[in-house]
Amino acid sequence: MGIELYLDLLSPPCRSVYIFAKKNNITFTFKQMELFTPAAGSSANSPTPRQQHSDGFGKVNVLRKVPALKDGGFTLAESPAILAYLSQKYKTPDHWYPLDMKKRARVDEYLSWQHSSIRPSVFKIFWLKVVFPLYVDQTAPEEKLQEALEDLAIPLKQLEEKFLQDKPFLVGNKISLADLVAVTDLMQLIAIGYNIFEDMPKLVEWRSRVEKAVGKELFQEAHKVILNFQDLNNMLIEPQLKEQMKPRLLKMVA
Repeated sequence: MGIELYLDLLSPPCRSVYIFAKKNNITFTFKQMELFTPAAGSSANSPTPRQQHSDGFGKVNVLRKVPALKDGGFTLAESPAILAYLSQKYKTPDHWYPLDMKKRARVDEYLSWQHSSIRPSVFKIFWLKVVFPLYVDQTAPEEKLQEALEDLAIPLKQLEEKFLQDKPFLVGNKISLADLVAVTDLMQLIAIGYNIFEDMPKLVEWRSRVEKAVGKELFQEAHKVILNFQDLNNMLIEPQLKEQMKPRLLKMVA
């Protein structure tokens, strides 16, 4: 049996895995997940909030998160682990996840750093701007959005000054897993209209180089869902699911 990848392309980590597999001609079965869609079998009396809480997906990933990989009887969670596994299993070009110990350490350094720096800020802004209105039926307070954008400014500066510096890509002269993870995170906000690279020309040029290295067609394909995020406004969300999600969202603006 071949590789199965459980992905929702609304999610930045899922997009990084999707792009990497496609770019490297890795054959896989795309198991599409829709994190904002109730799972099959839910009802008014017994709602199942989202697909990742279904019994079937729980057998693939007990953490109930995407992306997830299934390779025969082997399953794997977390995008950095999945990307590294695919890179090594399929012996992809060295620049993605270098064999050189120091270069690989630089990739790992970024992948470890972004979890507690860029991604939480991106997550918060996206949820306040896009998800909050869907579930609370009102826009999030503008001051909370501004606070979140100000918080993002710090890791953005660190991305430029520590990781990119004067190099074409984060680890050197060629694209790596670090670049792929970084750009898919940041596209989450660019797609919904935030000019997060304002006054940061190095990052503007870096993003352009990453898109070119991936291939514009594949880049746009992977980001099609988030680039059309307005379609989420037409999504019908069950009242029970709204009630379950509302406390978590209101806590974000408390």
